[in-house]
Amino acid sequence: MLRIALALVAIVVGVLVPAGWRDVGDGGRSRDVVTSEVVGAMRGWHEYAAVLFDLDGVLTPTAELHQRAWSEMFESFLDEHVGSEHSPYTEADYLAYVDGKPRFDGVRSFLASRDISLPEGEPDDPPGNGSVGALGNRKNDVFLELLRADGIDPYPGSMRFLDHLDERGIPSAVVSSSRNAKEVLEAAGLSPRFPVVVDGEVASREHIAGKPAPDMFVAAADKLGVAATDAVVVEDAVSGVAAGRAGGFALVVGVDRGAGTEALIEHGADVVVSDLAELLTPEAPE
Repeated sequence: MLRIALALVAIVVGVLVPAGWRDVGDGGRSRDVVTSEVVGAMRGWHEYAAVLFDLDGVLTPTAELHQRAWSEMFESFLDEHVGSEHSPYTEADYLAYVDGKPRFDGVRSFLASRDISLPEGEPDDPPGNGSVGALGNRKNDVFLELLRADGIDPYPGSMRFLDHLDERGIPSAVVSSSRNAKEVLEAAGLSPRFPVVVDGEVASREHIAGKPAPDMFVAAADKLGVAATDAVVVEDAVSGVAAGRAGGFALVVGVDRGAGTEALIEHGADVVVSDLAELLTPEAPE
């Protein structure tokens, strides 16, 4: 069932908006926090100009591979740097410090949580333990090994939702902090669906700030030729829904793959679902 976070959704002058937004004067809006299950609440996808998807944990279950890669890398690092009696790296660490962030930001964030300082190094440092750059690249090597060994299939519910958008001619883009987004899309057979991909490589090359800044989503909207205020953001990470809120997007959909409904609501989601197929409710007649 669809879980509506922060708002029941209604059609207002023919446009889908969160009903929990209310006018507060001077064109401003405030959030009424309402959580409910509503059949048929999501309608009017044709009213949006584009949908911008995070990749890992939204379209593909690569978040699980990322978690395994981060865990293997950090556990090995902590064994060497702190000793075998260190507090283990956990899924909670992944969700709090790493999930959704650019790779090197994730390294910095986790190290800061353990009061560990390392030299920054360079983005092209050889994989290892001596710098932020080296740790990030070591994690990347582990991730690619897992991806190439195990492969990846998209979530069935996400495929159904993508088909739904394609049938209505609604363009979409992928916005991912990962520098491996194109390889993941290729492995999942999704590359032909996304002519616009703003990933970690693009962000680095074009000097675009990473999530939770909204810049990557704004850049994707610009590349599609649509305004942020007419586009939807779909994210599973708190940093991602925060980026959607900060960018003033028309709707921010949170996908709860482990971050938790309350955390996604708190950081900016208007609507929270556990699978994108939950968004496939009958649309209002035109």
